[in-house]
Amino acid sequence: MLSALFRRHPAPAAPTAPAEPAPTPVEPPPSSAGPAPSAAAPAAEPAPPASADGPPVWETEGVTDAAAWAAGQRETLRRLVAEHGALTVRGLGLRTPADVASVLRGVAGRPVTEREAFAERTPHTAGVYSSSAWPPNQPMCMHHELSYAVECPGLLLFACLVPPDAGGATAVADAAAVLRALPAGTAGRFEREGWLLTRTYNGEIGATLGQSFGTDDRAAVEAYCRAHAIDFAWQPDGSLRTRQHRRAVVRHPVTGRRCWFNQIAFLNEWTMAPEVREFLVAEYGPDALPFNTRYGDGDPVPREVVEEIAAVYDAHTVRRPWRAGDLLLVDNIATAHSREAYEGPREVVVALADPVRLDPPHAGPPNGRTTP
Repeated sequence: MLSALFRRHPAPAAPTAPAEPAPTPVEPPPSSAGPAPSAAAPAAEPAPPASADGPPVWETEGVTDAAAWAAGQRETLRRLVAEHGALTVRGLGLRTPADVASVLRGVAGRPVTEREAFAERTPHTAGVYSSSAWPPNQPMCMHHELSYAVECPGLLLFACLVPPDAGGATAVADAAAVLRALPAGTAGRFEREGWLLTRTYNGEIGATLGQSFGTDDRAAVEAYCRAHAIDFAWQPDGSLRTRQHRRAVVRHPVTGRRCWFNQIAFLNEWTMAPEVREFLVAEYGPDALPFNTRYGDGDPVPREVVEEIAAVYDAHTVRRPWRAGDLLLVDNIATAHSREAYEGPREVVVALADPVRLDPPHAGPPNGRTTP
């Protein structure tokens, strides 16, 4: 039965796809200087790699206190993420979610509490979570974290505590380059109309109400939806259907670059494996899928358009295999990320920080703004 499709699976399945895509960051919001650096001498700053090699790598040496090192190198780390879109740091010896939380406090500003999750996560501490529960044999397509919310994290930190036996990379793609490469007709329509995300919270597939909204209380869920520009309707069977209208193209709050920023392809029905889509349509009907995306005017997005977007992402994807202890910093507005299918155990922790407010289409110009 596929009813537990997006819940945690004890035994990973073999991957059918090659490497996973990860988030490609761009310039994050500026932040104040952190604590003093650790006694370990900083390594030389990394040079940008060839595009096919993945994000640049900073190889550290002799770091005994990752949190102190990260805090001392905060401005340099943020500058490198701004310059290169994403940055991998090696040699910090990250082994636990607590290690990641301490680095987050040194590098980032305010942590972000996840709301509107589409898949189950395990929360570790403020802003620090497990990876989304997703079948190991199915890749997670390119997307921007919480791009369908009115407030999303501006900075992501991914930390590999246990690398997979094969596959499982987090790949990244430059959102501005993706926008430039999309056919003018596709990008233009979405930029004019925005996009719709439709969801059905049925308690069987995907995140539950409690996992998405932090509560099962109907009044509290309704208040959240009203405050975050989400249309909602309770169904006779007790399930909740929601619809939210969002921008597909936004301007980066610091650089002003126009970025393709959405989850139009990732959460669309045509991205699902054919047998999964057939099961879900038969089980719930075409209008009550756990999630789906449409044009801003409500028209369905054709399969060929979803495939067109996916092909452009593929052409702009760079990846680097995980090593134990790796840290990947990503600007969530400027860079999309994804996860490859994988074999064996894989423990990658994600931290969300530096909230950015993205106003819905009816609220004015498509500019992101950092939240104080």
